[in-house]
Amino acid sequence: MESVGLKKPSYIKKPKRVGRGTGSGHGKTSCRGQKGQMSRSGAKRRPWFEGGQMPLQRRVPKRGFHNNFKIEYQLINLAQLAKLNVEEITPAVLAAKGLVKKENELIKILGTGTVTKAVKIYADAYSAAARDKIQKAGGTALARVALQDKQ
Repeated sequence: MESVGLKKPSYIKKPKRVGRGTGSGHGKTSCRGQKGQMSRSGAKRRPWFEGGQMPLQRRVPKRGFHNNFKIEYQLINLAQLAKLNVEEITPAVLAAKGLVKKENELIKILGTGTVTKAVKIYADAYSAAARDKIQKAGGTALARVALQDKQ
């Protein structure tokens, strides 16, 4: 009975055997050259290292200013809230309807659009125009902490 063996794929190559004597062609310095950083044990160069040349992130001019203390809100307009047709608008309702991505983050209501009926809105901040329009419609603009006190 003949056994039919599988052939190894051509892209799998045998590893280079170094340090096996001078007759192998890869002896003595084991393909590392004579001296220098990469001939030593434990030698490595990080991808961003440029051989002592001034690094790119230091050569490129810097512009602008980034404020680490900026408070970022998820913004919603009154026009979007008017479409909801709910009596009480909470961050959980807004997240469920897809108006905000995360209900835990800060929410600010802006005054674009109109409110026709009285609604209770719980958010972290309101623009002056939004607060006026909500109150003129007979609704209330409450802080989110009021929602936590209620529960």
